[in-house]
Amino acid sequence: MAIYCIGDIQGCHAEWQVLLQKLDFSPSRDTVYVLGDLVNRGPESAAVVRSVMTLEGSAHCLLGNHDIHLLAVAAGVRPLHPLDTLSDLLEAPDAPALLDWLRRQPLAIYTHQCLMVHAGVQPQWDVAQTLACADEVSQLLRSADWQQHLKLLFGNQPDQWDDGLKDMERWRCNLNTLTRLRMLTDDSRMDYRHKLGPDTAPAGLTAWYDFPGRRTASTLITFGHWSTLGLLQRPHLLGLDTGCVWGGALTAAEILPDGQAGQIVQVPSQTRAPMGE
Repeated sequence: MAIYCIGDIQGCHAEWQVLLQKLDFSPSRDTVYVLGDLVNRGPESAAVVRSVMTLEGSAHCLLGNHDIHLLAVAAGVRPLHPLDTLSDLLEAPDAPALLDWLRRQPLAIYTHQCLMVHAGVQPQWDVAQTLACADEVSQLLRSADWQQHLKLLFGNQPDQWDDGLKDMERWRCNLNTLTRLRMLTDDSRMDYRHKLGPDTAPAGLTAWYDFPGRRTASTLITFGHWSTLGLLQRPHLLGLDTGCVWGGALTAAEILPDGQAGQIVQVPSQTRAPMGE
């Protein structure tokens, strides 16, 4: 039995299928966790979602910012972006079933001694609080009036975590942390402007995983979202968005029973989408 975490697929269905073959993936034996952003910018978003749905039980996924954007477009909350490639899913005969399944997926998973998120975690959060904050948003997205909740979840404020945050301000901060976070200012405010690697960041910005005193520093965390970061391998840290949709690669990392990272497996991209977040 093997456990794998996989970086952002973003509609790259062909590479996703090749990666499963390269892993010799068996649904009866193995388990994969996709770290969010199943859809968008790549050519086959609907096929990717269908594939993961078909493997349910042996394939699990998180919601990423592009998945949230898709739900918002479908709900009439946000317009399509000029670079979006979501029409194949939105216009599919089974679109209602695909969207209903997608909105029920979690924003964080802790299993096999590994915390899995799409983007990042707040320095003040431990594993339990990360899961609790993720579940608060998941409950909104799984509710009957999820469209109305989603309308209020977009926005950049508040940009700083505080245990006293309540209701929609708290949930918005939770969602932005888990699906958009890359950099933090010295006073722990989320910065959304810098999207390149940490080595090119202006003074006063720190990658979320390097922020002093981070409470999850001793827990293995796997994340995606940050294609300009590329493959990041450190003790207790795996960044797995290697920009498949931008011409990079689709990456899987094995998670060993003791909560350590094992082999890295990559499939070269067959896709080159126009650059954009």
